[in-house]
Amino acid sequence: MYDFTAKEDTDLTLKQGEEYTILHKQDQLWWRAQDKHGNKGFIPSNYVTERNRIEANSWYCKNITRTEAEQLLRQEDKEGGFVVRESSQKGVYTVSVYTKALSDNGDIRHYQIKISDSGEFFLAEKHTFSSIPDVIHYHEHNAAGLLTRLRYAVGPMGRCVPATAGFSSEKWEINPSELTFMKELGSGQFGLVRLGKWRAQHRVAIKAIREGAMYEEDFIEEAKVMMRLCHPKLVQLYGVCLQQRPLLIVAEFMEHGCLLNFLRQRGRALREAWLLSMCQDVCEGMEYLEAQSFIHRDLAARNCLVNEQNVVKVCDFGMTRYVLDNQYTSSSGAKFPVKWSPPEVLHYSKYSSRSDVWSFGVVMWEIYSEGRTPFENRSNLDVVNEITRGVRLYRPHRVSQPLYAIMYRCWHEKPQGRPSFSELLEEIRKLAETPD
Repeated sequence: MYDFTAKEDTDLTLKQGEEYTILHKQDQLWWRAQDKHGNKGFIPSNYVTERNRIEANSWYCKNITRTEAEQLLRQEDKEGGFVVRESSQKGVYTVSVYTKALSDNGDIRHYQIKISDSGEFFLAEKHTFSSIPDVIHYHEHNAAGLLTRLRYAVGPMGRCVPATAGFSSEKWEINPSELTFMKELGSGQFGLVRLGKWRAQHRVAIKAIREGAMYEEDFIEEAKVMMRLCHPKLVQLYGVCLQQRPLLIVAEFMEHGCLLNFLRQRGRALREAWLLSMCQDVCEGMEYLEAQSFIHRDLAARNCLVNEQNVVKVCDFGMTRYVLDNQYTSSSGAKFPVKWSPPEVLHYSKYSSRSDVWSFGVVMWEIYSEGRTPFENRSNLDVVNEITRGVRLYRPHRVSQPLYAIMYRCWHEKPQGRPSFSELLEEIRKLAETPD
């Protein structure tokens, strides 16, 4: 599905559209493959798909929200431009089409691919086919019930290439001599973050860990686990530099930086549909962490980043466990994220995926309030007392009642009363598919 250039002698270069034979899949993230010339090596498993799967088609967009699909089509601005994406229901697909048939400004229509009683696929009932590619092929030549025929596939190929788990198979330690340091991006809990390049070509974010800021040995072990967390809505950790101090963490570079600052600068200009799309991005990343039994512990808008396509990704997952600063790790500390924490964390330091769900409700609130601070002007002690008494964040004016109901369920006093990320994602997808 994507081009990949071999970084090490053990890798194999991939060319989009070519076929490869998978030799073994012992590692979930890096497969050993062979090309048509007999060359063998490791390839990132998220860059390829089986020949007969829907992902193999240039018009299919995986992990894309309704709003992101609309943005893609408007950017392309071509009559009959279309994408096929997964709908709010698992296993159901939607064709999103751009047309100027109704107005010069362009209009987007979303058509669900339906299944007949006999198991055939169709967009227009009279024309049923045995596969989705056959449906698309037919409508590329015939409008037949659609506003326009599907003239131009607007696929994601080359537009938003996914990150790989590390730069190469089994490569988690990076040689500092391969890094070029560029401008400063900001500073966080652990130290300075700078834009850089790996081997002079790959843009990366380089985080220098301030001496005495973390339990380094414990973190190094965990870094190997964290590198294997690979999802389009998580900021990818590429590796660490251990040969010098300060310790360096090398991660995916996100052009628009921190979500919190992004919301404060541009939130007012973003439509409600785009805000919901951002919530969906975060929820998708968190659903993956939940499925991996990995707890974030510090989910907040400040710990999410935004890329060039305005896609939001979750970062710094699990990092709080290695902080040495008591002001940050103790619930009575001045830097502890009290305003994002549920009662069981505040009172008993009990973390779970359901405590992450509470924090996600607050992130949704931050997104819709354009980056305001939750429980503004209240001390941490006041917030602890209010949360314990059952006080919850108010509904921001841009939040619909159905969405606020979802948010509010995240703040159930008992962890078991909160939805899972999987349930939340289903509800958010349904809301996103509901016409304005």
